[in-house]
Amino acid sequence: MSEEKEYLPKVAMSIVAHPDDQDFTIAGTLAKWVKAGCRVISVLITSGDSGSNDITKGAEYKPELANLREAEQLAANEILGIKETIFLHYPDGELVADMKLRKDLTRLIRIHKPDVVVTGDPTARFYGNGYINHPDHRAAAEAALYAVFPSAGTRLIFTDLLAAGLEPHNVKRFYMHGAEKCDTWVDIAETLEIKIEALKKHISQSDTHDIDQWIRDWAKEEGQEKGLPCAEAYRVMILQKEEEHA
Repeated sequence: MSEEKEYLPKVAMSIVAHPDDQDFTIAGTLAKWVKAGCRVISVLITSGDSGSNDITKGAEYKPELANLREAEQLAANEILGIKETIFLHYPDGELVADMKLRKDLTRLIRIHKPDVVVTGDPTARFYGNGYINHPDHRAAAEAALYAVFPSAGTRLIFTDLLAAGLEPHNVKRFYMHGAEKCDTWVDIAETLEIKIEALKKHISQSDTHDIDQWIRDWAKEEGQEKGLPCAEAYRVMILQKEEEHA
């Protein structure tokens, strides 16, 4: 990372839109944190029920596909060592960063009290000239951002959560993967192969099949700026100073 010592949270929450989003992007970091004793909660806002272009399938296939993709994510999380997975069952392809989603994420943050929330960059629309960022990715990241701040830590936002006994919680750091200007690099040399193995559990998705070299090249590219053989890069907001693991 950009610090002298890599930051290791005690509790982390991953928030993504679809099954496999986490494993394409941040799985190496999560697996490394798990190995170091971190409790990781994996939150999937949708179950990827629109993730098929099979011309033989229609709307009736969506519940079956959702179940399949949830099972794939559970299998991937088992590989990563993640024991807590939450599916929110929002419709795939229709995600918006509305107040309902923000409240649902705020509730989870107050329940689980993560030190770190990890997601995508809500501002990223384009990657190069060949990939338009999925609007669900941006919506998930935006809702996560504003659930972290101000909602999770502000006592009188969502007072029904307060009435239910969910006290405010201040997240210490907010990690954004896929940012244009990164400032933090996590060395994933010890977990790169675990990441690849987890990604391959998403067998319903053709783009997760023969991806070994692609993922290795991507990790090498992300590590180059800091002279790391392979890394995942982030922009990190440090929201709460602490006695750096004194």
